[in-house]
Amino acid sequence: MSAVRFRPGIAGAAVALAFVLWFFSFSMEILNFWIKITLSASILGGIAVWAGALRANTLPFDTRGVLLGLAGAVLLYLVFLTGNFVSEYLFPFASRQVGSIYGKGQGFSTTAIFFLLLFVTGPCEEIFWRGYLQNGLMERFGQWKGWLLATAVYTGIHACSLNFMLVGAAAVGGAFWGLMYLKYRRLDALIVCHSVWSACIFAVVPIR
Repeated sequence: MSAVRFRPGIAGAAVALAFVLWFFSFSMEILNFWIKITLSASILGGIAVWAGALRANTLPFDTRGVLLGLAGAVLLYLVFLTGNFVSEYLFPFASRQVGSIYGKGQGFSTTAIFFLLLFVTGPCEEIFWRGYLQNGLMERFGQWKGWLLATAVYTGIHACSLNFMLVGAAAVGGAFWGLMYLKYRRLDALIVCHSVWSACIFAVVPIR
């Protein structure tokens, strides 16, 4: 595998852009939420591809990669299902905040949401956050510190939503996908995991 072109200045600018895009998606009443988040993820994915993220990662999409991704998606869904159940007992605001996440982009086609998450948003997020950012941070700072930094940044940009439950979900999801990447270094498994999980949890079997 060739190395990703990870330059701190460019990476920092890309993260700053990610924050702006996420703020635009979650906090500004312009366009439908699902269109905004799809466009935002696509922009970041394009930056990562330009920086060499696809060349720096294995993407065979073979049986092992697909099965790893599907198993990860099922496991993460169960983690979120359990976490949602527990949080409703711990935090009186949990149900309302989870409901507000599902309420974003209300009226948009559920079928469209499913396919956008499965084929655009999920893959683009993994190409950027794990294939580019975490890959570069692990090369620069070591595996565990790189994983921690990437997870912290991924969690932090969701703070612009001002939704505690969403920030917590980002922390859990980011840590989980980051650990998968650290262990297997296979972007195909991460793309399958993130894409299937997000498509199912938002469009097929929501946890609210």
